[in-house]
Amino acid sequence: MVILLRLLILVAIIVLVYAGFKYVINPKRKLELAQEHHQFYFLDDSRNVHKNFLLTYKGALFEGEKYLGTTSHSFEVVTISMSVKNSAKLQGFTKDDFNMIEKKINSSYPHAKVNWKSPMRELLKR
Repeated sequence: MVILLRLLILVAIIVLVYAGFKYVINPKRKLELAQEHHQFYFLDDSRNVHKNFLLTYKGALFEGEKYLGTTSHSFEVVTISMSVKNSAKLQGFTKDDFNMIEKKINSSYPHAKVNWKSPMRELLKR
């Protein structure tokens, strides 16, 4: 009986350590933490073209929709449509901020043209 209880406690400890480890390395948690601290974080599964990516910068959360197309040599992501989750978080953003975000995106997707949705599009047109 005592051995069974010890084994059960050991299994419970292993499960708790595993759950804690999975929580610490969760990329969604890292994204939320970066958003709270107004840092840049890029969350993307580059192998899955159908899955949108998320990025945070200065506390704003952006979503990028990837579209596959052809280049001169292969199929690549050629267009990315960017939107913001909460436009109120854009207060204080400048064109330079959006240019920096585009550079970070282009480092992962060099063949992609970034299209900004409203209200960012209006700022970048000026």
